[in-house]
Amino acid sequence: MLKEFKTFIAQGNVLDLAIGVVIGAAFGKITTSLVDDIIMPVVNFFTNGGITGGIVLKAATVDAAGKAVPAIVINYGNFISVIINFFIIAWVLFLIVKAANKLKLTDK
Repeated sequence: MLKEFKTFIAQGNVLDLAIGVVIGAAFGKITTSLVDDIIMPVVNFFTNGGITGGIVLKAATVDAAGKAVPAIVINYGNFISVIINFFIIAWVLFLIVKAANKLKLTDK
């Protein structure tokens, strides 16, 4: 059983998948930084900070025991950032698949 497991792990598909997951996680961090640190500040500059906001449903309070109760907020700015992040990743993956398909067609 150990020998079969070693053969399974050594197969190219498993190693390719592992490498893809690691690179995908790193690429996700890069696009998150791009959106949060570069794109959204520019968007917020032109919208006077209108996109980073949120709608406060209930303000933060302090209960009778003196414990802080956090505010309840709909963070639509964060949601917009995640959508932009998704589209950047989807676009790059589209370009990669398109390039790979082009390479496959020219190899034949």
